[in-house]
Amino acid sequence: MCRKEADVAEGNMDITKGREVLPKNVKPLHYHLTLEPNFETFKYDGEVTIDLDVVEDTKSITLNTLEIDVKETKVTSGSETIASSPKVTTDEDAQTTKVELDKAIPAGSKVQLHHKFTGTLNDKMAGFYRSSYKDEAGNDKWMATSQMEPTDARRAFPCFDEPALKANFTVTLIADHNLTCLSNMDVASEKDVDSNISGGKRKAVTFNKSPLMSTYLLAFIIGELKVYETNEFRLPVRVYCTPNQNPEHGKFSAELGAKTLAFYEKEFASEFPLPKMDMVAIPDFSAGAMENWGLVTYRVVDLMYDEKTASASTKERIAEVVQHELAHQWFGNLVTMDFWDGLWLNEGFATWMSWYSCNAFYPEWKVWEGYVTDNLQSALGLDGLRSSHPVEVPVKKADEINQIFDAISYSKGSCVIRMISKYLGEDVFMEGIRKYIKKHAYGNTTTEDLWAALSEASGKDVVHVADIWTKYVGYPVVTVTEDKKNSSVHLKQNRFLRTADVKPEEDKTLFPIVLNLLTEKGVDKDSILDAREGNFKVPDLDFFKLNADHSGIYRTSYSAERLQKLGENAKAGLLTVEDRAGMIADAGALAAAGYQKSSGLLSLLKGFDSESEFVVWSEITARIGALRSTWIFEDEKTKDALKAFQRDLASKKSHELGWTFKENDGHIEQQFKAMMFGNAASSGDEKTKKAAFEMFEKFTNGDRAALHPNLRASVYSIVLQYGGEKEYEAVLAEYETGKNSDERNTALRALGRAKDPKLIQRTMDYSLSKHVKDQDIYLPLAALRTHREGIEAFWAWTKQNWDRLKEKLPPSLSMLGSVVSMATSGFTKQEQLRDIEKFYGERSTKGFDRNLAQSKDSIVAKMGQIERDGEDVRQWLRENRYSGGSRKAATKTLLAMTGGA
Repeated sequence: MCRKEADVAEGNMDITKGREVLPKNVKPLHYHLTLEPNFETFKYDGEVTIDLDVVEDTKSITLNTLEIDVKETKVTSGSETIASSPKVTTDEDAQTTKVELDKAIPAGSKVQLHHKFTGTLNDKMAGFYRSSYKDEAGNDKWMATSQMEPTDARRAFPCFDEPALKANFTVTLIADHNLTCLSNMDVASEKDVDSNISGGKRKAVTFNKSPLMSTYLLAFIIGELKVYETNEFRLPVRVYCTPNQNPEHGKFSAELGAKTLAFYEKEFASEFPLPKMDMVAIPDFSAGAMENWGLVTYRVVDLMYDEKTASASTKERIAEVVQHELAHQWFGNLVTMDFWDGLWLNEGFATWMSWYSCNAFYPEWKVWEGYVTDNLQSALGLDGLRSSHPVEVPVKKADEINQIFDAISYSKGSCVIRMISKYLGEDVFMEGIRKYIKKHAYGNTTTEDLWAALSEASGKDVVHVADIWTKYVGYPVVTVTEDKKNSSVHLKQNRFLRTADVKPEEDKTLFPIVLNLLTEKGVDKDSILDAREGNFKVPDLDFFKLNADHSGIYRTSYSAERLQKLGENAKAGLLTVEDRAGMIADAGALAAAGYQKSSGLLSLLKGFDSESEFVVWSEITARIGALRSTWIFEDEKTKDALKAFQRDLASKKSHELGWTFKENDGHIEQQFKAMMFGNAASSGDEKTKKAAFEMFEKFTNGDRAALHPNLRASVYSIVLQYGGEKEYEAVLAEYETGKNSDERNTALRALGRAKDPKLIQRTMDYSLSKHVKDQDIYLPLAALRTHREGIEAFWAWTKQNWDRLKEKLPPSLSMLGSVVSMATSGFTKQEQLRDIEKFYGERSTKGFDRNLAQSKDSIVAKMGQIERDGEDVRQWLRENRYSGGSRKAATKTLLAMTGGA
């Protein structure tokens, strides 16, 4: 699954203990499943026959159900009826149904469990659910679709809903003749049947039997669909969409999908084992995409690409999502984690593989450079909180699972994969992956199985290097002390926490740190710090840097003198893009946690004003943004001075790059121009602000070519930040009349930028209105976090509308946790934290307790930085003429003090 976004494991703990799992007395072998939806009542009828292998003598059969009404049950063995109407009881909390028998069935028997049942085509985007779109006349039209991961197959039909209980599936869907029916497999037969629902004839479409697979990968769709098909792969690859979408917009994803499947077959030395690949754009979808085997489902915006109206970043996002989901067809679907504590095996690898394949297909995008500022910083940001969790996290109950679809399972998991691939070399690493897939095809695995395959391929002890990184929470900061006399460095590792309050009992883990020591002689890939501290020789202390290209999962703390020296090394061209961006990221994180002064970070950023690379600038702007967010509730003078600092840096680069786009602009150059334009204008640069309003005026007056797709998001944000109701109405109209999801979402995301109290209230109320799908509730709310007025209003509104939010976004799904994070994490004050604790102290936090704990940790970290460095930052801003004094003087001082990077 591609995301939109517990107990802490001890290293030696058994993560399998305490799991709430089904009894092991029977094992499912095959499901015959028939479903028929009613689009008038939003109910559906179902029948399932499950072939079971009786493993132990048993008098009962327990399987999973949730919000399913079982009407009839019987148990047979061949032609013999064992129980025609057995006692059936349901445990709603455990999400199980138990079938009790009068006499025991002996071990070794083969039996069939038959259920007739009804269910609801719900509006929760889980299980078998309904999704709506508008026809040309503006009427609501409906389709039925499914989302089973992690534990919602039980919401669709009675089943043994655990990843290790793989079985074959034969699915039949009954629907009106004009509707398309899709499932994981291709169609075996189609015939007319009498329908109890319609009272007339309907078609029954039966699909071929699936390979062995887990219940969470099953999928079925019924609806009126259009299709784009490509024959560039040896099997059909199709993109389906609802009639209100243009199927030609599926061309990019279909053709990329075909090429990616061929690429993966070669890389994995394993044929894609299903007869076709369907990818479907679903109007209502809670995640980004879902890797159902042979029938991948997506948010519309993550699959459909209109090259005339989409930005470069949208194209890259779609490519990443498609390649992520197709990597799962092997890693997750063919070889599946044993239980949900191994989720990272699916998501971490698919995340890494999407970047690996994207780099192969689009080398000019230089995606590995962006990996350092994207996935690595996402992982380190969350894992630097006390409330983080290990990559392999103990999961006991179904309602805990959704919370671990986060930056640890995805981003940190992929960073562990990247670290090991760099350590072994990509060729050796991929050979290990091929061995792993071949050995475990159609089976289930644990992390240890992956390490074993990589060890076999490399001849190295991969467990020693890798295992601690997945089993323990957190990561280290490595403190560097230089010994000029012996031409060496003394390194010491300690747990890193953003809250700067590590307790001795939290600092016991010693990580095996691959140092990747960069010197003028190259990179030493063999040195490992696996003790608390150690000494390492450096050929020449004039130039060295740890963690070359930032493939290691740690922060490096240098002396102020060494940091200044590294800045000079960067200007001399000795550091790669990854090294420069990673060094800035480390400096920002270490300043936030009190390892270095925030003034030191400001000086470092100032020295990079002539930096030439997009990825480095994205990290510079992220770190200035983080400082401004931390200081958002401080005095106006300091906030204005930080804004002026951002303006001086960003406007110079934006004016240099310009904001017009040419045919021959590269993929990165397009994003670079757009990012710097947005940063300059949002920080008050008059030239770019004026350009934004002029473009917007022409655009809304009918000149649609006046606003380039790459600038649309920035221009919407800027006119709302500095404009008023007129601009708000115009952006809102772009959302309500937009031709495609990408255009509409861009407008919806911008609404929260408006600061007027009336407009803030409109934005919040609008998110719960009929105009915004439940899947998109968070989109208009997110930008409220960019200003003080929005943060305060968003939290007050969340408290006021809490019951309604819980109803629309059930805690069992992940989206409520996302809204809680957004509503609370922007605060920086003790009294604000107390208010959050008081509100949730009186309510159940089941299903989002991790999100809440992470928000609270983030607030504490910001409070600490302000307390430590409040005066330090004010003094630096005064000394550098950003606080008081003229802007011209400040700019002149900046130019005099920097020599470019």
